[in-house]
Amino acid sequence: MADRTRYTPPHPHPAYRDRYLPAMSCAQIESLPQRASAIVLVPTGSIEQHGPHLPVGVDAILGQSWLGAALPHVPPDVGVYVAPPITYGISDEHVGFPGTVTISARLFHRLLLATARQIKALGFQTIAVLNTHGGNSPTLVATLREIQATMDMNACMIAPAWKPPVSTQEAAFGFHAGQIETAWMLAVATHLVHPDRARCEYPATVDAPGRLRPENAPATFSWVTGDVSSSGIMGDATAANAVDGGEWFDAGAHSLAGQIIKLAAAIAKPNSSGH
Repeated sequence: MADRTRYTPPHPHPAYRDRYLPAMSCAQIESLPQRASAIVLVPTGSIEQHGPHLPVGVDAILGQSWLGAALPHVPPDVGVYVAPPITYGISDEHVGFPGTVTISARLFHRLLLATARQIKALGFQTIAVLNTHGGNSPTLVATLREIQATMDMNACMIAPAWKPPVSTQEAAFGFHAGQIETAWMLAVATHLVHPDRARCEYPATVDAPGRLRPENAPATFSWVTGDVSSSGIMGDATAANAVDGGEWFDAGAHSLAGQIIKLAAAIAKPNSSGH
């Protein structure tokens, strides 16, 4: 029987360091080939509560782990590099729980604009944000549009296209610190997870979803975690295990690598056609 308590990731987190811009000297950056057609990945995450069983750095840890697992599957001749992460995010909904650190939407917007300006100054024309915190998404969309419109850059979000096969209930209402995030963390950072503290807590059920819901509905309401969860968990963290987490993480990493390769091909195509 498979050991469902431990998973060893095949690619440790430093695997992408050859593509990490802060690890390069000025001369190395200047000598990078075809910077105008290369992609710079900008990881964005958050520091916020993830229930009593997970660390507050889940989103930041997972972003770095995705990069470490995905980039070894990107061919060396594909121009893709990694910028320093924007670790703090917009986490107003999680205030009131110890360890949550939040910044304003305005500051997050300005950080991303400043990052884009510096990336362009280095000679790059494309940024792709790998975002691991849903609370950042509305501001990200608006800011990336502004970058495209005012800086003459390509700007987009990138993510794995593969979704873990969980129950209908978990897919609908397990949107924070539930089965998926707990399984991923059991796979990539087992020592930081406390399974004995995991709980199952949903804000609603598929049988009685209510007309007004916190997420994924035609009508949603503005919420803070304390409104919908006493533990900080929204999902079934008790259903997570390391083997599922490892399989799901690997599938997601391969999917992310494929998305990066597709984006690189799309950027190169106009150049190859003379446009």
